[in-house]
Amino acid sequence: MPPQADLPGLLNGVAPILDRWGYLAIAGVIGVESFGVPAPGQTIMVAAAIYAGAGRMSIFAVAALSFVAAVVGDNIGYWIGVRGGRKLALRWGRYVFLTPERLARAEGFFARRGGRVVVIARFIDGLRQLNGVIAGITAMPWRTFLLYNAIGAALWVGVWTTVAYLFGTHLVEIIEHAHRYQWQAIAVGVLVVATYVILHVRHIRRRRARQETVEEAAA
Repeated sequence: MPPQADLPGLLNGVAPILDRWGYLAIAGVIGVESFGVPAPGQTIMVAAAIYAGAGRMSIFAVAALSFVAAVVGDNIGYWIGVRGGRKLALRWGRYVFLTPERLARAEGFFARRGGRVVVIARFIDGLRQLNGVIAGITAMPWRTFLLYNAIGAALWVGVWTTVAYLFGTHLVEIIEHAHRYQWQAIAVGVLVVATYVILHVRHIRRRRARQETVEEAAA
């Protein structure tokens, strides 16, 4: 294993764990993060992929272990949610930063979006850790959760391991440069969302107007 100095910036913090435990560290950290324990799962996966890009680990093993650990961890979280429910989550949630308000918002989000939330939850810090627990609490069917969770885990692992493997230690530099333009990106995002909302509202109004015209003609 390389010395921890090979990993730049925030990734440097997980280097000692990777240096000592190797592949076991990847499985363990991602696994416990996936059922609600605050742990640097995504960070250690990116660091391991950078190691693989330097020829010190196998990228296929890193990706496979990350995927399996994510799916297994999320399923443990799901059954914790099913067995313990809201009562357990509210009692112990403060230890993993799960407040009643956050739980209520997450439950509402899951109820409205269902499987799509499970897929994208892997990419959102906070939801990534509590994804399975909340799905269990909201009584999402296990097979549905398993399918969408596997899809989300595959996308999450695929994106981050590929990017980290290809860009290596330059990834942190790229992220730091991207942060310089974050407000411009936010402005563009707000503009896109506002445009979509305006067009959507206009479409609904036109459809209602046509429907009223048809009803009046029929009357």
